[in-house]
Amino acid sequence: MTAEEEAALVARAAREKVTVPNLLLTAALSEASETPTERKAAMAELMAIHTLLARVSNNVNQIARHANAGDEFPQDAKAALAYVREVAMRIDRTIEGLM
Repeated sequence: MTAEEEAALVARAAREKVTVPNLLLTAALSEASETPTERKAAMAELMAIHTLLARVSNNVNQIARHANAGDEFPQDAKAALAYVREVAMRIDRTIEGLM
């Protein structure tokens, strides 16, 4: 290994907040070229999506309760459904990014 290659490894390990051996081991055993930082970012994105889904579920339940009460269908139902579609597309993008 050249001095430049070693310096590059040390710099990348520092960016990833792991040791050089850990970086090399992760890279060698990984089926993909995913880094620890990328994995953490993907997990953070999935947790954010989980939170969004919990909020959407609450909104959909409120809309259904209102609709089942025999009242007029709420005007904001259209916005809630658009938000559901937005969250679904975000899930699709996240999954595609993990592949």
